[in-house]
Amino acid sequence: MALRETLTDAMKTALKAGETERLSAIRLILAKLKDTEINARGTGKTIEDADILLMLRGMIKPRQEAIALYRQGNRPELAEKEEAEIRVIEGFLPAGLSEQQTTAAVDAAIASTGASSLRDMGKVMAALKAEHGAALDMAQTGALVKTRLAG
Repeated sequence: MALRETLTDAMKTALKAGETERLSAIRLILAKLKDTEINARGTGKTIEDADILLMLRGMIKPRQEAIALYRQGNRPELAEKEEAEIRVIEGFLPAGLSEQQTTAAVDAAIASTGASSLRDMGKVMAALKAEHGAALDMAQTGALVKTRLAG
């Protein structure tokens, strides 16, 4: 089943079950998806599951930053709401690779591309994205690739 259909079905299920917090988070996801689709119309690009997964990953970081700010501002109820939204978003993401698996994947990509310096970082990142897609957090992986190629 496509991720878009999974999201729609999850919204219906949450609505029927009366899970207001989950329903609210899923509606936020679907609104962001609709916005992404509208922005893509001008380019003629269709939104695939991989694009949706990237969008979902992108929705987590601002919430993590908001949690930190809410905790500083002594607003634990708002921080808890953001944490609940993150849990819902993460529920639609595939399981990520462990730290050891990520390191092994980076080493394998460096070896397969023949990368030897930071100039080859783009090739390594492209190989990792093609091989592992949404299972990797590309920001953390990029930092690891950088240290491996610099050292």
